[in-house]
Amino acid sequence: MIRISIRNDLFYIFANIKYLNMDMNNRTSCTVIDYKRSCFEELTEKQKKKIFDNEAVVKYKKGETLCKQGTFATHIMIVEKGLVKVQIEEMNETLILKLIPEGNIIGLTSISSINPVFHYSAIAYVNTVVRLININIFREIITENSNFAFTVFDILTANSIQMSGRFFCLTHKQSYGKLADTILCLADRIFKKQEFELQLTRKDLAELSNMSTENVIRMLKKFKDEKLIKIKGKKFKILNYSKLKKISELG
Repeated sequence: MIRISIRNDLFYIFANIKYLNMDMNNRTSCTVIDYKRSCFEELTEKQKKKIFDNEAVVKYKKGETLCKQGTFATHIMIVEKGLVKVQIEEMNETLILKLIPEGNIIGLTSISSINPVFHYSAIAYVNTVVRLININIFREIITENSNFAFTVFDILTANSIQMSGRFFCLTHKQSYGKLADTILCLADRIFKKQEFELQLTRKDLAELSNMSTENVIRMLKKFKDEKLIKIKGKKFKILNYSKLKKISELG
């Protein structure tokens, strides 16, 4: 049984209300979820050993499926290295929900025993290494460790906030704003610098921005002509971050 003091509960609630308001005022259509696996820092040595004894490390090649929407969830996944695309599928249509960079967790929405399936598919965007943790062990530790449970809840809350912001922007922003969002998102949250080697194709960028490939190619050329970005082969450089940010904010 989890025991939590009322005082700690109130502090936790007020802290999250403040965090929620702060993030909803800064909406973007960024797909990248970057909430590191901080929950594991809350584990005891015994609990860490329990996870270690019930995990496996698997390597996936680019394009391979990590989990399929609708299948039973048997593991929680941690991206150790690489980049994973998470999408929902309906008939022949797909919508990218988010990108998961290394250090982040996949499958937290499946920990409920009421509907223990994957609600999306996850695909390796590049060659990726994933650590699989038995989902039943993960559930056991949630019931044993209240700090761990709260941190998992934090990650789910932040994830939900970002998804809300993304869908708001996808339905309200113009194409230039959505593409600017995607470029800034990649620079700030994946590569963490303004000059990087872009491994994604124009089709990938179109999927992330929820636009056609032709539209993305046309707008990239316009961004280049306006000296906002520079592209040479796979080399990508942001030349005018502040202007790109303004386009993102104005939509």
